[in-house]
Amino acid sequence: MPDPGANACQTAAVLCGFGGYVPHSTLANAELAERFAVDPEWILQRTGIAERRVVEPGGATSDLAVHAGRAALAMADGPPPDAIVLATSTPDHVTPATAPDVADRLGLGGAAAFDVGAVCSGFVYGLATATGLIRGGVARRVLLIGADTYTTVVDPLDRGAAILFGDGAGAVVVRAGTPDEPGAVGEFDLGSDGAHKDLILMPAGGSRQRSSGAQLPPDTQRTHRYARVVGNEVFRNAVRRMTASSRAVLDAAGWPPDQVDHVVPHQANARITRAVAEHLGVPRDRFLSNIERVGNTAGASIPLLLAHAAAERRLAAGALVLLTAFGGGLTWGSATLTWPALTP
Repeated sequence: MPDPGANACQTAAVLCGFGGYVPHSTLANAELAERFAVDPEWILQRTGIAERRVVEPGGATSDLAVHAGRAALAMADGPPPDAIVLATSTPDHVTPATAPDVADRLGLGGAAAFDVGAVCSGFVYGLATATGLIRGGVARRVLLIGADTYTTVVDPLDRGAAILFGDGAGAVVVRAGTPDEPGAVGEFDLGSDGAHKDLILMPAGGSRQRSSGAQLPPDTQRTHRYARVVGNEVFRNAVRRMTASSRAVLDAAGWPPDQVDHVVPHQANARITRAVAEHLGVPRDRFLSNIERVGNTAGASIPLLLAHAAAERRLAAGALVLLTAFGGGLTWGSATLTWPALTP
């Protein structure tokens, strides 16, 4: 028989701080409706989005990450982190990684700092990385930030993509603790399918395009600089992968779907979230959402939603929470955790 007290002696990653940030500039449906000659209500019904935030001219992903990271550190109110992990697919530069710059601007120079690139699944991958650092004894405290500025890499003339994406950042602090305390991170399920990498792809800018030496036709030079999304196929894959991953991680945790208190999904659009809820068998009202206000913020989607939930005191300590995401790569991932006891 397993020792009931053995679990309490293990090291776990425990959430202890949240922070979020969105730019001040707002892009409402009315402006996009005029651009694409559609009705603003059509955009809302199709996506669940009423407005999204846009980074200021000259701004970058690191600027948003610094704001969110500073807020999470202030809430956590403890010693400085040993590592900073930044989940992003819109780094400030192709090289170097953006995380060291963020760490320096937060006064954390000298700590380990690196980027994780898994597109919209990046935060869940980053949480698995931070958890591994803590469980392995490499770090006692980790600042994990999800930040993206997809409005800078989406074609403003591509209706299917431009109506979805907004910019933002969310951050959490995880510390070493025990599995039986509120805030403990539990099980993970991660996966990928590179055979379908073309469904979400930015053709230009990487080593393959640069080394080919091929000159792009004039009519594609502009569009190849932007991320393109094959909407219908992404929708089908997102629903299937998020549902299967959620089931796998719930089975690993021993949580029946009807016992999950809250689901925090990556919010690509509201239709995907509704479909996942239906397939998973978890009531729709248990799915948290802020997509109407911020749009699809890619790797920032889950941590920004967590930060808003923490600020609004919407969850009780010890609540069973499921995170699930899907992104380019293709990548997907899910995690279980209990909600922390947050001090006012």
